[in-house]
Amino acid sequence: MLRPTLLLDEFLPFRLSFTSNLVSECVARTYEALFGLTIPEWRVVAVVAEAGGVTQAMIGARTRMDKVTVSRAAIALVERSLVVRTRNPGDGRSHLLDLSPAGRALYAQVAPKALELEQRIFAELPAGEIERFVATLRRIDAITTALETER
Repeated sequence: MLRPTLLLDEFLPFRLSFTSNLVSECVARTYEALFGLTIPEWRVVAVVAEAGGVTQAMIGARTRMDKVTVSRAAIALVERSLVVRTRNPGDGRSHLLDLSPAGRALYAQVAPKALELEQRIFAELPAGEIERFVATLRRIDAITTALETER
């Protein structure tokens, strides 16, 4: 597999990033048009909906978004009264984020759209191929996580 020269379009890290960006841009246009949400805001809403009572650091770890991106998204969502911040009793330096009633209502609208969009994007791939693809992505996640700990 080792090639003597780097060809960007054949470089797998680039291909992953390129395709991920295409999918994210498609999703972003939909969320922005229908719900006025950016991708980071949607990711914060989704993590908070799944877990509830989470810190921004937990959201960053779960989504791989940097602190500044998570913070800006959380601030925007609090300003829109979609997320509520409360002091973290376990750590006075952080806050817990939860969805407000308006945030839960928004999530109830966005989640089905997200699933519909996922279906539209991947509809032409057979189920077995998607399962293998997800398994491969998870293996890549594990390998790169292990590489990070080596540094």
